[in-house]
Amino acid sequence: MFSITVRDHVMVAHSFRGEVFGPAQRLHGATFVVDARFKRTDLDPDNIVVDIGLATEELRSVLGALNYRNLDEVPEFAGINTSTEFLAKHIADRLVERVHAGRLGEGAKGLSGVEVSLHESHVAWASYERAL
Repeated sequence: MFSITVRDHVMVAHSFRGEVFGPAQRLHGATFVVDARFKRTDLDPDNIVVDIGLATEELRSVLGALNYRNLDEVPEFAGINTSTEFLAKHIADRLVERVHAGRLGEGAKGLSGVEVSLHESHVAWASYERAL
């Protein structure tokens, strides 16, 4: 399996509902380092997994919709705990939509999967992986 990973970051504010979250039930900020890993079994005709430049641009665009936002105020997330795991899935799903729309180039149609990891810190992160 071949893969490439591109990285960016996003800064958000949010709060959680539920005793399990303790003090994070209050509004707080989070800065996530975001890795998007694109996978395929065979390289495309240009001997690449996907165009790294396009992958970087599309990740930046997906994160731009979240950056500097209070996620509690985003209608799409109403009533949802926007946990690190949830956000990893949300970002992966948006990237896959862009792959299907052709925004990562023709060669991206051969991708077999996308994995997104959100690093809360240097010691804790969550990931979501999905097939295409």
